[in-house]
Amino acid sequence: MARWSPLALVIGLLAAVGLYGATTATAAEPLTVTQAIAQQNGSSATVRGYVVGQPTATTTVVRSGFPNDYALALADSAAETGTSRMVYVQISSAFRAAWGLKTNPSLLGKRIDVTGSLNAYFSHAGLTSSTAFAFVGTTTPPTTSTTTSPPPSGDYYAAAAGKTGPALKTALHGIIRNQTKLSYDQVWEALKVTDQDPNNSANVILLYSGRSQAKTSNGGNANDWNREHVWAKSHGDFGTATGPGTDVHHLRPEDVSVNADRGNKDFDNGGTARTEAPGNYGDADSWEPRNAVKGDVARMLFYMAVRYEGTDGFQNLEMNNSVSNGTAPYHGKLSVLLQWHQQDPPDAFEQRRNQVIYDQFQRNRNPFIDHPEWVAAIWS
Repeated sequence: MARWSPLALVIGLLAAVGLYGATTATAAEPLTVTQAIAQQNGSSATVRGYVVGQPTATTTVVRSGFPNDYALALADSAAETGTSRMVYVQISSAFRAAWGLKTNPSLLGKRIDVTGSLNAYFSHAGLTSSTAFAFVGTTTPPTTSTTTSPPPSGDYYAAAAGKTGPALKTALHGIIRNQTKLSYDQVWEALKVTDQDPNNSANVILLYSGRSQAKTSNGGNANDWNREHVWAKSHGDFGTATGPGTDVHHLRPEDVSVNADRGNKDFDNGGTARTEAPGNYGDADSWEPRNAVKGDVARMLFYMAVRYEGTDGFQNLEMNNSVSNGTAPYHGKLSVLLQWHQQDPPDAFEQRRNQVIYDQFQRNRNPFIDHPEWVAAIWS
């Protein structure tokens, strides 16, 4: 029998456990859904799970009648029904045609790997800004996106390609200023479509309070809903004239008294809790919306600051870091709004809303919903 020297024995043992003579590293195993839920820290990861439906709200996942291709839910079991044991995946525009459930309902029950950022989505454990999708066991590498995702409507953003800073802002203004303008009365009917409750077609979702309310209860009486100007109309003194005062991209349904409570305040963190709008806070000069719509509010203001540049008879609307803007054509607080944009990325409701406005009403888009990365490219 051959006798091994002590050195040879050590080398053999090290090689057996991969600590000697290794020439390649083993790729990290994908996270399970349970692990992904526990690691919502913004890091990049690949998550493996079964497609169990499409999230439409924080605690709602549908398994049929999928409304769009913007999101899917993963779980460690194909039979899972508890949303607390699911990860909600934001499907970037580059992958919607192949991985969206409306277009590909047969994905339900399939086991897949998804790569993205471990961030909340729909105010729920999530995987956002997806960069790769693949079926488990595929012999080909997953499709990856290393550049900005293509726009969702052909070459709509072609003039903005490759630009940053002021040049990007100018290019986007040139694109989105070409819109169909609504009257203030037409806004009523538009909001009944753009803000429809995905779980009840007879209702709309109110922006700050989050309440689902009958479309027919719009008006000016207590507990009716009316038209909230997220960019307060006094910030530029544009009123309700056709133009910024009727631009549905920043108009949302809201309870009459909550709308009055917000008034024309700038946006910032802090204040006292608002009884009629749980999760919202306010003080003498600022308003903090509930977490689920913080990013929505920020992106509406970013849109307005790009769309209205003083070139078509209206004030040049701009962002600043103040909470005492009064009637000046400015809105703040920019530093906080940038944080909210990162904290609450576009969700399926916001993306659907953007598409409906484009398809049915104004024929223009909010670019910061389609391309969230452009916020930092302009205001960093």
